[in-house]
Amino acid sequence: MKTIHYLLIFFVIWNLIVFLIYGADKRRAVKDKWRIPEKTLMLLALFFGATGAFAGMSVFRHKTQHKKFSIGVPLLMLLNYACIAAAVYYFCIK
Repeated sequence: MKTIHYLLIFFVIWNLIVFLIYGADKRRAVKDKWRIPEKTLMLLALFFGATGAFAGMSVFRHKTQHKKFSIGVPLLMLLNYACIAAAVYYFCIK
C-alpha cells in the first residue's frame, strides 16, 4: 500500500474521531457537565481534523454562534486541504 493510502485512511479515521468528540462536547453542554476546552477543540481541527469539526458543528449545531469556530474551522479546513494537496503532489505526482 502506498504512503498516500495510509494518509487518506488516517485522515478519514481522525476526522470521524473529531466529529464524535464535537458530538460528545455538545451532549455534555446540554447535560451541564464538564466540557472539553475550546482550545482543545480548535487544536483537534488544526491537526487535520477540521472536516470532522465542521461536520460536528453542522450536525450537532455546536459552536456555530462562536466567531472563533464559525470562521476559524472553515479556514483551518482550507489549510488542512492545502497540506493534503501538497502531500499528494509530493508523494504521487512529483
